[in-house]
Amino acid sequence: DDDIFSRAFCENSEKLVDVHLFALAAKYYSLSNLGVCTPLEDVLEALKGDSEGAMGIKPDEFMNNKKSHEVQVMSELVDSIANYCGIKQVIDIGSGKGYLSSFLSMQYNLKVYGIDSSSSNTNGAHERNRKLKKHWRAYQSRGKETLKRQSLEMANDRPVENEINCKTINEELLNNANSLQNQDQVIIQDLVPSCGFTEMTTLKTSTETEADSVTGAQSHETKLSEEVLDIINALPVDAVEDFSSSHCNCGELCEEEKVQRKMTSLKTRARKSSESNLYFPLTSFITAETELNDIITDLEDCMMVGLHTCGDLAANTLRIFTAKPEIKAVCSVGCCYHLLSEQFENPEECRDQVWGFPMCQYLKDKGWCCGRNARMSACLALERVAVGQMLPTESLFYRAVLQVIIEEIYGVTKSDRHVGKTFSKSSSFIDYVRRSLKKLELDDSKLPDSCIMDYYEKYKHRMNELEAFNMLKVFLAPCIEVLILLDRLCYLKEQENIAWSGLVKLFDPVKSPRCYAVIALK
Repeated sequence: DDDIFSRAFCENSEKLVDVHLFALAAKYYSLSNLGVCTPLEDVLEALKGDSEGAMGIKPDEFMNNKKSHEVQVMSELVDSIANYCGIKQVIDIGSGKGYLSSFLSMQYNLKVYGIDSSSSNTNGAHERNRKLKKHWRAYQSRGKETLKRQSLEMANDRPVENEINCKTINEELLNNANSLQNQDQVIIQDLVPSCGFTEMTTLKTSTETEADSVTGAQSHETKLSEEVLDIINALPVDAVEDFSSSHCNCGELCEEEKVQRKMTSLKTRARKSSESNLYFPLTSFITAETELNDIITDLEDCMMVGLHTCGDLAANTLRIFTAKPEIKAVCSVGCCYHLLSEQFENPEECRDQVWGFPMCQYLKDKGWCCGRNARMSACLALERVAVGQMLPTESLFYRAVLQVIIEEIYGVTKSDRHVGKTFSKSSSFIDYVRRSLKKLELDDSKLPDSCIMDYYEKYKHRMNELEAFNMLKVFLAPCIEVLILLDRLCYLKEQENIAWSGLVKLFDPVKSPRCYAVIALK
């Protein structure tokens, strides 16, 4: 309980005295231990309907391993929610380069609007579509080869099938000889399942049945062909060239199959004419007050998604969801907690604006504040550290000593400028300091190399302390993330128009540390 865990700290000095107890307390209050998450399997089972399922497109062919994992898992869930709600339109907030958006449109035939504030990201999404065009040419080529191979295998197996079918039919004819005398034909149901027929089959003679067997094999070939066509038809128009069924060597088609193919073709053309594109990348800056109708002219009943929406965007996604009646569901995975705005962090700032934290009235009433250091810690990845992906201690040490130099030599304690990824570009600590000072627009000419190295030597022996301190921050990270995520869930629970809301662990935290989704249905 809380009394036991409080013993991790000295009652008088408030210093940490029991690291093991501190670690146990952090684990106890982590999201995985609190029992408030809904298992992904349970959510998918509850949403399960008459969906035909995915067609087996592999995103790892055009995404890295991390992004592929995220997109594949999240898109399956989004499709299940969309089917459950009976909607076909999806709005991807903070869509970036369109990884999730393009996959939702290709794999699940959903009409997706990807909105991002960066025009370079939107342009990048268009560029990815151009590259996908080449990918799908290769994909359809593989589809053709698979079709030919399976057709050949069927042709080799057909004599055996025909022999079995004829034997079965002859036995059936003998058993029904009396009833056949006064009839021109007999209808037998499911007599030849190996031919792929599920409907009633008309039987006249064994010769005609043999012909039917061949036609059934051709029907199977046609089905394989149409599976390839279905994949291509699901793509954005600008992502792939038209793929004609005449390209497939499927043999002669019977009249019934011709009608079915014609109907499929008409439906495809009708769909393409009504949806000239299934994925639309748009550039717009989203706030809690954003009117989606101003951005999307054909807004209809839809769901809103966000894969690693940054800072306040995750909170604003939930606010837009609760405010707009057209949005029937939301699935949001946030990130970059350090960029959240906090209502009670700087009391002198305006209180009337919309803040990223806290969202729920419960924490607002308590005036709760995390602070930037805690939010920075919430971004750390405990699971990665646990499997040996250690923290970048040297770069953190460089950054810490740099701050001492900036404060003592230049008298600067706060700056709006950022050092960024300078460490990876630097050949030494001296080079790192000089590059950083230029980025911060500070004059490095008054700082000789010897002075820079004096600072390095002064603090070098404390690098182990820095590593231990950062390990404690890593331990605490899940507890702070819990607070932010439960605040968002509590906000949804406070709304009257929400039928269900929950937290779901979507991703493998080693592959994708920000792995929890906030999900809600109206």
